[in-house]
Amino acid sequence: MSQRTPDWLLERIALGELPPEELAAARARLAAEPGGLERLAQLESDDGATLQKLPPSQVVAEVARRRRVVEASRSMPAASPSRRWLPAVALGAPLALGLALMMVFSRDELPEEARPQQVALLETTRTKGLEPKLLIHRQTQGVPELLVDPARARQGDVLQLSYVAAGQRYGAVLSVDGRGSVTLHFPESLTGSLELKGGTVALPSAYELDDAPAFERFFFVTSDAPFDVNALMESARQLAHDPSRARREPLPLPESLSQTSLSLEKVP
Repeated sequence: MSQRTPDWLLERIALGELPPEELAAARARLAAEPGGLERLAQLESDDGATLQKLPPSQVVAEVARRRRVVEASRSMPAASPSRRWLPAVALGAPLALGLALMMVFSRDELPEEARPQQVALLETTRTKGLEPKLLIHRQTQGVPELLVDPARARQGDVLQLSYVAAGQRYGAVLSVDGRGSVTLHFPESLTGSLELKGGTVALPSAYELDDAPAFERFFFVTSDAPFDVNALMESARQLAHDPSRARREPLPLPESLSQTSLSLEKVP
């Protein structure tokens, strides 16, 4: 009987906080485990819900508590591995702290005997059933609001885009709007790096919706190999030329590229 993946390791798999070889091996083991992928999908779906349920004061208090635990562990003789934090982004403290809370689970807070000495190396593969996804949070006075497709939005809304690569190595984020315009969000330029990181990754800056009418639709395009961003933008322009198609149809892309999208319906 195979051993059930512990919760702490499941969290690190979801966040991509393992070396590439260990991450691939852990995902392969999880795929072979009864109910393993379902547990991972549930954990990822809870990310947005966590942001919405926790008031800012509780988020701050919990992050501070966990930081004290980690700092205390670092004062002990045994060295502790560093923890990865998402950078603060233009949406400010509430979102940064909320994302940090999701990422704060660390081996630093686990007893040594609860940690496996190593993860067996298996064939590197993208986990079946775990797909890349795009997350959009809207700035509010409290905890940022996670938008669900299709969501309503207004001119002036400030959005933070994040992605989950789910094992894909390269990607780009862009949007088309009701005016026929195409905007590249990631990479920040046509010559920028397409390499994706593991876990839930917030883009470096937020995005404010302009006065384009009707809709804005965001696409996350991924691949196991580098691709031509200029060609991708041209495909997006072809689609954006017909707003009725841009609102519902996928980008015209080669089979080597995967895509997912999230639409915002513009309201007065």
